[in-house]
Amino acid sequence: MYQAHFGLREVPFSITPDTSFFFTSPHSQEALNTLLVAARNGEGFIKITGEVGTGKTLLCRKFMATLGADFVTAYIPNPYLEPRTLMLALADELGLKLEKDVDQHQLLKSITNRLMELAAQDKRVLLCLDEAQAIPIDSLEALRLLTNLETEKRKLLQIVLFGQPELNRHLELDSIRQLAQRITFHYHLGPLSRDDVEYYLAHRLRVAGFTGSRLFSRGAVAKLFSASGGIPRLVNILAHKSLMLCYGEGRQQVGRGHVGVAAKDTLPARRRRWPWWLAGTGLVIAACGTTWMLSQ
Repeated sequence: MYQAHFGLREVPFSITPDTSFFFTSPHSQEALNTLLVAARNGEGFIKITGEVGTGKTLLCRKFMATLGADFVTAYIPNPYLEPRTLMLALADELGLKLEKDVDQHQLLKSITNRLMELAAQDKRVLLCLDEAQAIPIDSLEALRLLTNLETEKRKLLQIVLFGQPELNRHLELDSIRQLAQRITFHYHLGPLSRDDVEYYLAHRLRVAGFTGSRLFSRGAVAKLFSASGGIPRLVNILAHKSLMLCYGEGRQQVGRGHVGVAAKDTLPARRRRWPWWLAGTGLVIAACGTTWMLSQ
C-alpha cells in the first residue's frame, strides 16, 4: 500500500493486537504493573475494564507474554458460553483430551487433577477471559467455584477478567456478590492524552521502520486527538486512512486536512465519501481501507 512511499517495513496502524506495538502510556503501564503484581501475589480474581477500543486485548496479550516460565496461561477470547462449555474450553486450554460425552463430574475432576499436577510442578495457572462483560451469570459463578481450589499456600487457578464497563454492573448483582468480593486488584483503562497520542504515533511508526523526523504534523496530531477522543483503536483507524490520503496526494507529511477527511469518512454522524481525486489514482484506496478494517 503506502509502506514504500513513507519508508515503512509494515503497516503501523493495524487494529490487530500485535504486542510488538504495545505502547507504554501511563494508563497501559499502570494496568500491566497491576496485573503482574496481582498475578505474582496469587490473587484469585483480577479485573481490567475499559471502553471499546482502549486496548484491553492488546494489554491481555502483552501481559501473558510478559509472565515468566513459572506461569501456565489459558486464554478464552469469547466467553459467551454456558458453564459446561466454558469448562470444556478451559480443559482444552489446559491440554486435556476428554471424551465428547464426558459428564460434569469427570470434567471437573479432570480439570482439578490437571491443576494439581501443574501445582506439583511449581507452575501457576492463570486464565484470561477477554470480553468478560459477555459471560453469563451462571458461568461467572462456575468460575468462582473453580477458584475455591487451592493448596495450603496458593490458589490452583487465577482468573483475569478483561471487559467493558458493563462488567462492573454485572458484578453488582446479588447473585454473584461473592465473586465481586474476591476481586482485590482492578484497573480501568482510560483514553490517551494529547501528549500520549503524539508519543503513540511516533512509537508505532518507529516499530514499523520509520526513520524520518515527523510524519504527522502538529496540526494533524491535534486533529487526531480531538477526533478520536484518545481512543487507541480510533487513532489507528484515522491515522491509517490519513496515511492513505497523504500517499494518494503524493505528499510526505500528513496534515490536519488529511485527518479531517479521514474523520468525516469514519465517524458515523459525519460520514462522507472519499475525495474525488482518489478515484483517479488507480489504487482504490477507499476500498482498501474498508477491506483492511473488515479483515481485522
